[in-house]
Amino acid sequence: MTNTSVLPSTNDQQHFTVVFVGHVDHGKSTLLGRIYADTNSLPVGQLEKVRAICEQQGKTFEYAFLFDAFLEEQEQGITIDTARTFFSWGNRQYIIIDAPGHKEFLKNMISGAARAEAAVLIIDAAEGVAEQSKRHGYLLSLLGIRQIAVVINKMDLVGYDHHVFDAIAAEYSSFLKELNVVPRQFIPASARNGDNVAVRSEAMPWYDGPTVLETLGMFEKLPAGESMPLRFPVQDIYKFDARRIIAGRVAAGMLKVGDSLVFSPSNKTAVVKTIEAFNVPHLPLSAGAGKSTGFTLDEQIFIERGEVASLKESLPEVTDLFRANLFWMGKNPMTPNRRYLLRLATREVEMELAEIHRIIDAGSLDPMVAKEQIDRNDVAEVTIRTKKPLALDRFCDCDITGRFVIVDGYDVWGGGIVTQVLDNEQETFRREARQRDIAWRRGEVQLGERVQRNGHNPGIILFTGESGTGKARLARHLERRLFDSGRQVYLLDGKNLLLGLGSDVTEQDKEEMVRRFGEVAQILLRAGQIVVSTTNTFAQADHRIISTLVYPHQVISVHMSFTKGEVPEKTDLHFLESDDLKKAAKQIVEKMEEMGVLL
Repeated sequence: MTNTSVLPSTNDQQHFTVVFVGHVDHGKSTLLGRIYADTNSLPVGQLEKVRAICEQQGKTFEYAFLFDAFLEEQEQGITIDTARTFFSWGNRQYIIIDAPGHKEFLKNMISGAARAEAAVLIIDAAEGVAEQSKRHGYLLSLLGIRQIAVVINKMDLVGYDHHVFDAIAAEYSSFLKELNVVPRQFIPASARNGDNVAVRSEAMPWYDGPTVLETLGMFEKLPAGESMPLRFPVQDIYKFDARRIIAGRVAAGMLKVGDSLVFSPSNKTAVVKTIEAFNVPHLPLSAGAGKSTGFTLDEQIFIERGEVASLKESLPEVTDLFRANLFWMGKNPMTPNRRYLLRLATREVEMELAEIHRIIDAGSLDPMVAKEQIDRNDVAEVTIRTKKPLALDRFCDCDITGRFVIVDGYDVWGGGIVTQVLDNEQETFRREARQRDIAWRRGEVQLGERVQRNGHNPGIILFTGESGTGKARLARHLERRLFDSGRQVYLLDGKNLLLGLGSDVTEQDKEEMVRRFGEVAQILLRAGQIVVSTTNTFAQADHRIISTLVYPHQVISVHMSFTKGEVPEKTDLHFLESDDLKKAAKQIVEKMEEMGVLL
């Protein structure tokens, strides 16, 4: 092996974060120590000092001692969960994450304290693929890290045999494929001897791939904040004179005057008129990632805290069902039959566990037997369902809008990352409504003006129940009561659509009939109306489709029945056929006030 020094460059260095993982006996510390020595990243005299100490104590010098000493030097007595050291090579400064325990590493990754862009996994050539090696591969998959290099270390112990290397690479590659992980490179190395660490090894002429350091240089830098798609979670809306200033922090991308924004999940659109700033001679024309700022729009649309502003060509996902990797820290177990509060960026929404796919012990990464709850310090792959749609991204696409915490009471009890957005029965209608809303051509009169004149927000009251339970009777009574009190209200019966808009729809095409009804309802809601709907044409499942099509307008579900039997899920009010009309209508009005339809 040629013993050539590798000199670091300090000009315009790029920061790059890499996590090193491996079994305790597979040579991780030796590899890191060798890297620090070969890149001249050690403090002056550190190598000689450690060699002298080994000689005094009668120990054989190990490069692992260099890493341990360097770690102490950089930490300077500060206790941190995840050890981080630094070295420079080429045009990068590498930030190396070395976790003392899986639990701490997972907790930091999910909470945002650490964000690895790539990983190096070390396997002992003499021992082969150990169970711990598989657990580490699963850990990297769990965290969504896709840039991975595998160093098959201690090749000197197997006589630099390329058949051993090929067999381990094939076995581990097959395992990682099951996790949907494809390593960028398998590297045969001997960290102790320096083979293929900083320079190519003459002992392994059969390998013509990159060294460990060259592989690190080949990893792609994750997009910088300003080069990513725009994500602006709305923190608050402030009113100054006639202006409404939308305040928050640019989580990713660049916000510019003239940008045509879409606010998700409401799908409302407007153009950035100004970007606000205090005590400056001229207002800025843009604000980049990490900047806390405020801006005004060219029209006064009504949006709320928790919306995410983005550009039309790079929208976040909007869903109420997604798959996630979750780390639980709560004192009480997390169970599927409980409601929790999920916080993602600035939005808070109720959630529940729809399914627990897999649970592992965070300390050992051992798979656990089937469980119906997630205990403290467990890591789980789960499906989460939220009560209302929210805007998000996969963690690997945007960590800010792909990471969440879970609150129970006043305490943060868990955290997680979004790994996959799932389709459900509402997804087709949600996407259709989204495209419709974004392309909608608005008139001069805005909804806020209609609300101010009418004295109420738009909303829809959907009645369900069997024929003969009194749905139509109560709906008509409610319409009259609201109208007599000065409200803009309209009774929309699904059967009426069959006489006109739905005259070409057959009984077999029920879904199309529901879609048309929802589109008519949302037009009335845009006009500021309160819509009262009662029909036997639609079932409870159809009402969920209608709710999706008219989102984000408030929907109140009223169920009528003959007896106090089982009530459909997500019903807001339940009445019997024998109930007094006036009292029932009064309760519906009170519910409308509670939900903000009536001001």
